[in-house]
Amino acid sequence: MKPVVTAAEMRALDRTTIDELGLPALTLMETAGRAVADAALRMLGADRGHVAVVCGPGNNGGDGFVAARVLRDRGVDAVVYLAAARDAVSADARTHLEIFERAGGTLRMLATPEQLAALDARVIDAALVIDALFGVGLSRPVEGHLAEVVAMMLMAGRVLAVDIPSGVDSDTGKVLGTAVIAERTITMAALKIALVSAPGFARAGEVEVADIGIPAALIAATPTGAGVVEASDVARWLPHPQALDHKGRRGHVLVVGGSPGMRGAGRLTATAALRAGAGLCTLAAEGELDAPDAVMTRSLSASGGIASLLAGKAAVVIGPGLGSSPAAAARVSEVLSGRVPAVLDADALNLLAADAGAIARAAGPIVVTPHPGEAARLLGVTVAVVESDRVAAVRALAGLLRAVVVLKGARTLICDGSGDATGADRACSINPTGGPALATGGTGDVLAGTIGALLAQGLRAIDAARAGVFVHGAAGDALALRHGARGVLSSDLPDAIAVAIHELSRER
Repeated sequence: MKPVVTAAEMRALDRTTIDELGLPALTLMETAGRAVADAALRMLGADRGHVAVVCGPGNNGGDGFVAARVLRDRGVDAVVYLAAARDAVSADARTHLEIFERAGGTLRMLATPEQLAALDARVIDAALVIDALFGVGLSRPVEGHLAEVVAMMLMAGRVLAVDIPSGVDSDTGKVLGTAVIAERTITMAALKIALVSAPGFARAGEVEVADIGIPAALIAATPTGAGVVEASDVARWLPHPQALDHKGRRGHVLVVGGSPGMRGAGRLTATAALRAGAGLCTLAAEGELDAPDAVMTRSLSASGGIASLLAGKAAVVIGPGLGSSPAAAARVSEVLSGRVPAVLDADALNLLAADAGAIARAAGPIVVTPHPGEAARLLGVTVAVVESDRVAAVRALAGLLRAVVVLKGARTLICDGSGDATGADRACSINPTGGPALATGGTGDVLAGTIGALLAQGLRAIDAARAGVFVHGAAGDALALRHGARGVLSSDLPDAIAVAIHELSRER
């Protein structure tokens, strides 16, 4: 997985590089600024119009001073707009400001409302605005005059952000009062949480990581608390066809759900399980039910309970269309007391909201797949609290449930709170695939079936969850190219998941 760092982890990497490796801070700033200039030139293409470099007084501004100087050297009309008093500029940044001026660069002041009013049109109309106002260390709301500076950049046509869009909390992605929306962000040395998770990623645009001299081995050796799942990871986790495969070796998935009035949920889950590689799938629900020909069915009314149905099953998915009756609650309890790896989704989670500890006491491996509302009920907080810091929420829920948690939503998060989790498995995994095409009813049912199938084929719970979320998102992305972001149906997904798994398996 690609490492993702917090602001504190990034500061520690900087400090180690400077103090222990001996690479001066001025050199790091020079290298960072040159990377920003290169990114700006790629964005500009043949256009050599005015570039407004909006700088703050810290190291982020120092990167901007270097970028402006390099752009001028390459024939671009780059001007620095300093949104702070000159004497407030930090020592290293001040050195690069002075170099910029000695090299003939133009400095214009945006330190007061009057100066902003006189120059805002020049910035807004620029061919490109480089946002070097705040770096990753911002933790307080952007207010007053600086909020007006951010508002000015929001009116610009094209914005390149340095390290992180100004006003975005690096560790949570929250907007701190107001924040820049960038077309592209060039970040230094390593990804930041806000750039790859919701809601911050939506303001970062295309993200590029710049090598500024911090050794890759140092970054890799840093025990970061988060990482972005890559296709190569998923290719390694996925099961691969063997010459002697048969349906029994590929696992039998039991899907419990699809009650009357919600039959489609169970059918979607079961179909997804088979398309994701399970050898057999049985759909169990109340009353008479039908299913695709490849799916076996059992009536819960006639079977008398879940225990007998669990025999011989490699994994169970319970919750999609299960309902909220006392009988449904009893079936969830039976699944938790069995030793079969289980995926708990939808109604199963709602039934357990008053007793989340029951999941922690489960006899077998558990994956739960809540959306933010279900996660909030399990944690006993509001949805706003969950969404204000999704990484903290998924970690808290994983610890509470002692299970693998898949917190659904844009840039779905996966965290392993089970007692078996060690090292990198305890890190929060951020999924990069998927988008608005998945914002339609039934896609969560398909995800649950996909994870269940991977469990049935022998994957560890954490790997089944990470791989299932990735291929589910990749399938949605592929369908969006064909049908548009608003034209995809959940029933389209199972076939697309089979294709996504096939393509990823070929990368191994």
